[in-house]
Amino acid sequence: MRNVLNTLRVLEEVAVRQPIGVGELSRVLDMPKSSVQRVLVTLDTAGWIRPAAGEVTKWVLTTKALAVGSSAGGDLGLRGTALPIMEDLRRHTGETIHLTIPEDGKMVLIERLETDKPVRTNMALGHSLPMHASANGKTVLANSSPEVLKLLLAEELPRYTDRTITDPDDLRAELATIRARGFAVNNGEWRSDVGAVAAVVLGGHEKPIASLSVNIPINRLTAESEPVFGAAVSEAARTLAERLG
Repeated sequence: MRNVLNTLRVLEEVAVRQPIGVGELSRVLDMPKSSVQRVLVTLDTAGWIRPAAGEVTKWVLTTKALAVGSSAGGDLGLRGTALPIMEDLRRHTGETIHLTIPEDGKMVLIERLETDKPVRTNMALGHSLPMHASANGKTVLANSSPEVLKLLLAEELPRYTDRTITDPDDLRAELATIRARGFAVNNGEWRSDVGAVAAVVLGGHEKPIASLSVNIPINRLTAESEPVFGAAVSEAARTLAERLG
């Protein structure tokens, strides 16, 4: 069982950090280099990873991972319905658009459309975001039941940057602002160089099922652009909720 878990951990880190080599994987996962190397050989043999072009000591995912990910059961209808709405949002904002879903206390990226601007944010499909330190997570929390928030606050909130909200009272106040305003803002709370504006997608019984976000380098998130992105992503989220029925 341990070997299987280690293999999955290595695969997940390659997905997030690709291209990546043995040394960096060993440091990130706190695993011996010899163990990481054995896992990489196994994943290569099975067709899940391959050497990066021009980087013989670094690894990237193959399309096998993409094929499996695209078959992720219950999200197919959501992703298919969301894509044209995401494309309209990208065209309107000119920025990268993410679709995330809540899963196991985190937000998981299941679809993205990237901007054509040379300076952009970058995140692999399947990557998870903290609920309290991401725009996607905060907009879902703001529309969740008190029980969901109570469960999150049962443990200490990790700090990722000097802007991360870690005080429970401050987080509750932030969530109240999000409910009143209709969208959430991440101003460098997860990564200091990344900003985002997100709105919740509500399903039956007004339950949060997903979120849409505009994701940008922090220098493009300004006092002027924030409400513009907020209005656009809120409208897109409402449209997606309506089309999902």
